[in-house]
Amino acid sequence: MKFAFTPQQEAFRKEIRDFLRAALPPEDDSGESSAAEEGRASQPFSQKLGNKGWIGLAYPKEFGGKGLGYIERFVYNEEMVFHRAPLAYHQTAERQMGPSIIQDGNDFQKASILPRITKGDLSICIGYSEPNSGSDLAAVETSAVQDGEDYVINGQKIWTTNAQLSQFIWLAARTDPKAAKHKGISVFLVPMDSKGVRVVGIPTMAGTRLNQVFFDNVRVPSRYLVGQKNQGWYVVAANLDFERSGIERVTANLLTFEELAQYAKTATRHGVPIIRHAVIRHRLAELKIGFNLGRMLAFRVSWLQSRGQTPNYEASVSKLFGSELSQRTAQVGMQVLGLHAQVSDSPKWARLKGRLAASYLVTIADTIRAGTSEVQRNIIAQRGLGMPR
Repeated sequence: MKFAFTPQQEAFRKEIRDFLRAALPPEDDSGESSAAEEGRASQPFSQKLGNKGWIGLAYPKEFGGKGLGYIERFVYNEEMVFHRAPLAYHQTAERQMGPSIIQDGNDFQKASILPRITKGDLSICIGYSEPNSGSDLAAVETSAVQDGEDYVINGQKIWTTNAQLSQFIWLAARTDPKAAKHKGISVFLVPMDSKGVRVVGIPTMAGTRLNQVFFDNVRVPSRYLVGQKNQGWYVVAANLDFERSGIERVTANLLTFEELAQYAKTATRHGVPIIRHAVIRHRLAELKIGFNLGRMLAFRVSWLQSRGQTPNYEASVSKLFGSELSQRTAQVGMQVLGLHAQVSDSPKWARLKGRLAASYLVTIADTIRAGTSEVQRNIIAQRGLGMPR
């Protein structure tokens, strides 16, 4: 097997890099950190990508995509995230909701939602977790009761990212309270400007924002039901596989690692370059190996998709490794920088623009969101290794 990108794929990578150098403003050197840079949202930047035709690269052409392969999408995502491009406005819609609509959506959704995603005009947030149901997603209590041509939704979602920016929320709700937990769930695209929708921000210790979203007799036309009524668990399961796929969790921390390694080569501690300390050198080496391995795991997912297969446990392997790698990177970074790592707002004392302090706080959630590490290990054990429940 020849493991290499084609000349066309490498040319595409160069085109993306050239675009990003021109489109992204230079980083400021104030020493101030922008917490969770990977979570930044910019609708104008998303629209620029849409104008380039780069959102939904792997979508079929009839749905507004380029019809390119998943390997090209891998290259695109790798470069975007490595260069800290502000993708958060459209990323969830592109990565998860678009493929789910192509797979399970009706004609109305395909005609009205997909073109807006590929143009960078649409942000969609996720409405899965609730105060009483997190990892046990089948325990959702938010209800959707059919009333003629509408569904009436009541309930609450929590830990929702970018709800304050989004035009839709991708909502899991219970449509049959008498059915078994996994059998009575349906998925809806709920317009966020619907009467009865209320968004309340939740500030985090990392300086970012999550949200609670409340639904008070919210009427949603039945054309916004995704897939079949009471069959939403299968829609959710596929949607989560889309969320867990991709190179983002690995590449998001790679540039920080490279900056950290360079810092260790040039900075001194007690008159000796930090890189000369064996413990630091070995931990950096372990991280480098981890990034190479994480990239291969993510590439495997894209390769399976390029062959028309649906990654399942493979996506969980990639997600699990990438999320834990992000935490290890932050932890090693805090050790390398020492007390300077805690400073994020001082040009004199902050190191690497204070990113490690922000990253250390942000990455705590990485092994929880999109499915906890424990959930991923169960999926790998049961679906990948054939072990009993």
